[in-house]
Amino acid sequence: MKSVNIGICGLGTVGSGTFNVLARNAALINARAGCDIQVSVVGARRDNASCDTSQVVVERDVFALTSRPDVDIIVELIGGTTTAKELVLQAIANGKHVVTANKALIAEYGNEIFAAAEKQGVCVAYEAGVAGGIPIIKALREGLSANKIEWLAGIINGTGNFILTEMRDKGRDFADVLAEAQQLGYAEADPAFDVEGTDAAHKLVILASIAFGMPLRFDAVFTEGITEIQPEDVVYAQELGYRIKHLGIAKQREDGVELRVHPTLIPERQLIAQVNGVMNAVMVKGDAVGPTLYYGAGAGAEPTASAVVADIVDVARSLAAPVESRVPALGFSSAAIVDPGVLDIGEIETAYYLRASVLDQPGVLSSVAQIMSQRGISIEAIIQKEPRSGATDVPLIMLTNTTREQNLRDAVEEIEALASVNGTVVKIRLESLDT
Repeated sequence: MKSVNIGICGLGTVGSGTFNVLARNAALINARAGCDIQVSVVGARRDNASCDTSQVVVERDVFALTSRPDVDIIVELIGGTTTAKELVLQAIANGKHVVTANKALIAEYGNEIFAAAEKQGVCVAYEAGVAGGIPIIKALREGLSANKIEWLAGIINGTGNFILTEMRDKGRDFADVLAEAQQLGYAEADPAFDVEGTDAAHKLVILASIAFGMPLRFDAVFTEGITEIQPEDVVYAQELGYRIKHLGIAKQREDGVELRVHPTLIPERQLIAQVNGVMNAVMVKGDAVGPTLYYGAGAGAEPTASAVVADIVDVARSLAAPVESRVPALGFSSAAIVDPGVLDIGEIETAYYLRASVLDQPGVLSSVAQIMSQRGISIEAIIQKEPRSGATDVPLIMLTNTTREQNLRDAVEEIEALASVNGTVVKIRLESLDT
């Protein structure tokens, strides 16, 4: 049996998980790969007690792995976009294949990395970078290759999903749940990367590029976090038959592509609305297959290691194939990659949930409705709550029909200027995900 040697760079949570899965399931993995996959060297600044590396070479300089003749595949699991980028490009220049779980690296520098890999005739695989253990990249590149992908929408950050689930199920506020998420290790000490949507934006860019055959355009993603979601919005959404999820959404239109990450109301009947806690899910609509849903653990040592090892197996298999027969990094040949243009958020069309605090007096509702009508915005449903004891204002909740975002923004600006409206109007987009 042919031997394929790998070098694992980074021995943190995912690196140690990958090492352990490869060791524990070696016979099964080798049988599926059709070759003997061996960890010949590990590059790590420090040891990790959770895995036994006593039988392999350990290098403290990860860059040393890129020139070792006993390494066929570099597995980059150190994270970040500085050292990791330099490591990956050096590995490619030296003719090494690369497997990575680094979504930020691919989203921000993937165009450069894939071009270098194509020039050198090597593979770059990154399944673990998008949704942990969910094989969504393979589904898009291979399983759905017969389809024109019309849209995709995903819960692709477990931290945000955990927070919104707790807010819905237990009526807790954002700050309280965030503190618990940090204690449980779901959120970092600085949680902005997760709760402001950057992590999800990285993943969405990768998915959209594979789905639509376009360059990676992280610079063009509209990103909005969940920090402004209030418990009452979660409650009102449920009263209307919806749940609030933090979604990454990509839609292909004739005039361009929508790339956006933001809180979204989705009908509670949708399967993706039932995805709770730290779990991830991606819904994809293909013209031939229709809607499909992919669900599973989006993070963690061994769920992510599952995807890393699957990539190692794929690359190991491809070593026996000529370069021109390998699946391209984005699922399209480089000549077929076309940038259709990413639409400004003001040009998207969707329905909206609006919540305003208004004075409890006659004529307020008609004033608001008149502004909406003048902007061509149709109101689907309205809830006006009773005032709290001693309060002079009441919550006014509206669902609109589909409209252009810029029209909605203009209407909201006018509504906020009314003397009968206090503070800002809360605006959350709504997606039915069934068309």
